[in-house]
Amino acid sequence: MMPSLPQLLIVLAIVVVIFGLGKFPKIAGDLAKGIKSFKKGMKDDEPEEKSEQQESISKSDEAPSASTTNTSDKKDA
Repeated sequence: MMPSLPQLLIVLAIVVVIFGLGKFPKIAGDLAKGIKSFKKGMKDDEPEEKSEQQESISKSDEAPSASTTNTSDKKDA
């Protein structure tokens, strides 16, 4: 359930009363920085996972090398 506009205004008024108008921009700025760093952290993780998946796929696509032995070089005992 989404809060309505009057409910948001009441919450905003309470926050202004508690923290004052001077601290409100600082708190909002810190919150924005936190959200931005969280998104950056999430974005940094994605390429790492993709490169690991691509690496495992490329390894599984490679044909295993067959080792050949030459039996003519062996001496019968």
